[in-house]
Amino acid sequence: MIDIHCHILPGVDDGPEKTEESILMAKEAVKEGIKTIIATPHHRNNRYYNSKEEILKKVNKLNDELTEIDIPLTILPGQENRIFGELIEDYRKGEILTLNNSDYLFIEFPTSSVPRYAEQLLYDIQLEGLTPIIVHPERNKELLDNPTILYNFIKNGALSQVTAASLCGYFGKSIQKYSKLLIEHNLTHFIASDAHNLRNRSFKFSQAFEIIQKEYGSELFYFFVENAELLSKGKIIEKDIPVPIMRRKKFLGVF
Repeated sequence: MIDIHCHILPGVDDGPEKTEESILMAKEAVKEGIKTIIATPHHRNNRYYNSKEEILKKVNKLNDELTEIDIPLTILPGQENRIFGELIEDYRKGEILTLNNSDYLFIEFPTSSVPRYAEQLLYDIQLEGLTPIIVHPERNKELLDNPTILYNFIKNGALSQVTAASLCGYFGKSIQKYSKLLIEHNLTHFIASDAHNLRNRSFKFSQAFEIIQKEYGSELFYFFVENAELLSKGKIIEKDIPVPIMRRKKFLGVF
């Protein structure tokens, strides 16, 4: 399987500090059934700046390390971009890295809000020939409070990715419930680990896919597995018509 969102590169953000930690994460990923990881270090999130050029160098270096010690895991390049107004300009200057040099681009919102310019920027990204993927929408307070915002983004061409640990309940019952609603309403297209370490932000990958298999069946299981593979190859992913979440936040029990 392919994990499209993971902080496995050493010394670049709040993931592993040293290569030894990255190698331990790689070994755990293989145990989880993961064969390929897209490394997605934070970029422009007010703490970390990871340019396209530097990420490509570090991905090559980590792949060499894994090959040398015979760990059957391939690392592909990516970037987790915190939304900012000049993103298109930076992309045109060659500073923004898409997922494995495809037409898919990660977009992260601040934890508690969605910027007012987000709708326009997501539209402009698509005009640029790219498809924006909103990462972990289930962990954004404004999207939790008002699911219609995410529905409108998806209806207008954006995609989204839910975190495996969210689906497993590690971020709380409300976020777990919301993650399942996103799946049930065709409002998410990928499940990924967003793993940072092996202590408190591990993969939870196989556990999440066991839940999907048990609660939603093989069709959705393979939907998420195949979408990750299609993305990694730069191909068009599968998606269904999004459905609005009509239930009120009181029902959801969030915040």
